[in-house]
Amino acid sequence: MFLKTCCWCIHSVVEEPIFSLESTVKISRLTYTNSGGAILALGFNAVHKLWKWQGNEGKATSSVPPQLWQPSNGVLMTNDKDPGDAIPCFALSKNDSYLISASGGKSSLYNMMTFERMTTFMPPPPAATFVAFYPQDNNIVAIGIDDSSIDIYNVRFDEIKSKLKGHQKRVTGLAFSNVLNILVSSGADAQLCVWSMDEWEKQASKFLQIPPGRVSSPHAQTRVQFHQDQIHVLAVHETQIAIYKAPKLEYLKQWVPQESCGSVTDATYSCDSQSIYASVEDGSVWVLTATTLQPRSRISLDAYFPSNLSSRIYPIVIAAHPSQPNQFALGLTNGGVYVIEPPESKGNWGVILPLENGAGPSFNLAAALE
Repeated sequence: MFLKTCCWCIHSVVEEPIFSLESTVKISRLTYTNSGGAILALGFNAVHKLWKWQGNEGKATSSVPPQLWQPSNGVLMTNDKDPGDAIPCFALSKNDSYLISASGGKSSLYNMMTFERMTTFMPPPPAATFVAFYPQDNNIVAIGIDDSSIDIYNVRFDEIKSKLKGHQKRVTGLAFSNVLNILVSSGADAQLCVWSMDEWEKQASKFLQIPPGRVSSPHAQTRVQFHQDQIHVLAVHETQIAIYKAPKLEYLKQWVPQESCGSVTDATYSCDSQSIYASVEDGSVWVLTATTLQPRSRISLDAYFPSNLSSRIYPIVIAAHPSQPNQFALGLTNGGVYVIEPPESKGNWGVILPLENGAGPSFNLAAALE
């Protein structure tokens, strides 16, 4: 079913189609293809789904629903699954031709054109918990491991080139910077580490500053992403969003949602790094100015999801379109995937919201209209 609704959110309108994996399968990972014409999702059932936009010149848009795509042989990309406490992860190659993915079992390399599993590697334990392609060679990947280490792995030759040790708990985030020639990692220990890409030696580390009055759960994931300048680092944790400056990890800014909102579930830079899209447990999505972390818009759950459903629904993953800075996609706890963008007449996400008594961002609830 394709729905088209409008909502008031600091003079912004959300127009959203719904497309879903299954009503009972959570989305664990979500990304646009690098071309911007498709969305790839990985469910907690270890099955991948790919949606492609056929019209609109193959460009993703909220005004036209995409089509679920799979090859003519009907094969699905299904990971080797571990029933334990797995952290699903995947990474697409730059040309969208190959996917490396894991769901607690062996890591798999897939051909994205045919969905064929080309090889498996690194059987657990310990399991892969995050994966990122090395920017200078698609045959090399950095793999975060459940045992707190990082493997620099050559897929072609099936060998571990280096093993990096510096975290105290499982690794949950990895990001490369070609400008600084470094790898930044993050873990469930709420620690960030900087590694030289020349010798794979640790250059710096820093623990997140947990806000006063907030308690971090023992296995809370920390994710990292580089700004477009490949110098500033976005760190995403359940208690906060923070900006650091690499390579020394100089702490710059922090945004903490009000306690009534619940924890941060995910966040990402827009493709031009001018905005940050952040989702929280009350189901809302915040649009922040990247340089100041000042809120500009808040999109409530009611604006994009029917409010008459009693089950607790909220986004757990968020992905930014690779070339359209005002478009992003949400993966929900019920398996739904939404594409959201402001209307063409508005063009961007609102104005800066005022603060309530200086205590935090004001809450302008979006009201859905027929």
